[in-house]
Amino acid sequence: MVLRKLMGIFAITLMVGAASFATAGVPDLDLSTAGRAYAGPETAVMFNIPNGGGSAFTSAAIVGGTVDATITLTLLDGAGVPIANFPFEDAWIESADSGMAACTGGATSDANTNASGVTNWVTPLQAGGSSEALTVVMISGAALTSGAGLAISHNSADINGDGNVNLTDVPLFAGDFYGGVYAFRSDFAFDNAVNLSDVVRLAQALGASCP
Repeated sequence: MVLRKLMGIFAITLMVGAASFATAGVPDLDLSTAGRAYAGPETAVMFNIPNGGGSAFTSAAIVGGTVDATITLTLLDGAGVPIANFPFEDAWIESADSGMAACTGGATSDANTNASGVTNWVTPLQAGGSSEALTVVMISGAALTSGAGLAISHNSADINGDGNVNLTDVPLFAGDFYGGVYAFRSDFAFDNAVNLSDVVRLAQALGASCP
């Protein structure tokens, strides 16, 4: 009887140990967190270009100025231990409505996680399309569940999100410019109006495409 109890305890210990081992180094989507540097209430807007020539996260737009919308991800496993050297290719961002259309690899974090399990998004994205939905951090294809998302919107001179800024985008912009109704997707300068400042940005981006 005693031997049977000891064997049971030993088996349970092995199972607990195996479960702990299984979660070691595996990102926990509830414990891992992502935040935006700017703590204000306004939504920050990223102006993206497929070749990466758009705005950096440190100069995201709000009406009347710019803010630092750098995203910081802290990646933890199921035991709350930081995951170091997690591949940057497996951490990327998306808009919740899929309106922001990133080039292949164009929305990944800037580097592998450091010893504290931390990585950032600072450099400009390689992306087109537009979205006023929340920005979601994805880990190996699954969204973080520790939060609903970040108040960062996206627009681009690549209005149709096909990976190129070309003549197919011009009629879309012209329709917004002359349409008489505000169109966020073409408000590249994010001043709550589609005007000549946006024409300049479109002209400068013409010819840009995904790498």
